[in-house]
Amino acid sequence: MKSYNTSYNTQSFGAVLLLALLTGCSSAPNSKEKSADASSTQNEPMQEESMQDESVQDAASNRQETSVQDATESERLGTQWGDDVDSEVTTVDLERVSDEPLEQIQVRYADKAYSGRAVNSMSLLAGKVEFSAATDTGKLPLYRDAGNYYLQGKAGQAYRLVYHNNSANTYEIVASVDGLNVLDGSAASIYDGGYVLRPHDNLVIEGFRKSESAVASFIFSKPDSAYAANTSSGSITNTGIIGTVIYELYDPAQHKSQQPKAFPADNGYAKPPK
Repeated sequence: MKSYNTSYNTQSFGAVLLLALLTGCSSAPNSKEKSADASSTQNEPMQEESMQDESVQDAASNRQETSVQDATESERLGTQWGDDVDSEVTTVDLERVSDEPLEQIQVRYADKAYSGRAVNSMSLLAGKVEFSAATDTGKLPLYRDAGNYYLQGKAGQAYRLVYHNNSANTYEIVASVDGLNVLDGSAASIYDGGYVLRPHDNLVIEGFRKSESAVASFIFSKPDSAYAANTSSGSITNTGIIGTVIYELYDPAQHKSQQPKAFPADNGYAKPPK
């Protein structure tokens, strides 16, 4: 598989960019049919009333969630095509262990004071990978509420996506911003190519890739100024969301170094134990 090794102008992160696109199959979700026992006319009104009560409760719950977390039109943000950031790429060859991702998450963002627990980073793959969003002054707080994550931004503020690998495994990070693949600006798919996150290393994605040597920085903006609203591949409807998909990668060099060696030294006679 053709891929690219990436280094940034600020510091080297050993990231790898996979350009080969993988196709996958998706199956439609299974639907469950509900049947009611019509043998007793006395039970029917009670069942209907119970279903109505559940509908009322669900509607009330949805109204409460909408009023608390959904951004209003004035609070909505997108991500604009920003200034050039140097980012060179070189080719490498790596393969995915499976065509199916290990994990898929999304973060909604807006210029809104979100409620919920504030954290500095999200724990992915049971803590093997951490995700955060950062500016030049530090990490932006992420708000967790009922398993959902939200990020508060400000129009005109530059930001970047940061991934840290706490494990000895090699992963591929497929990232999208406003429904666009950060590598080529196409409509994002979970089967797109992404950046490789090396063991115990960092990956910093600073913008949309515009060439083999530079990216256009991520800058929070109003939705109508967002890149997604001004390209044929995007839609203003998808502004305000960041997606991450993680695959495990097979790294031949890593596996080769872990193989036992029968004659690792060949440097003379045996030495006594310590």
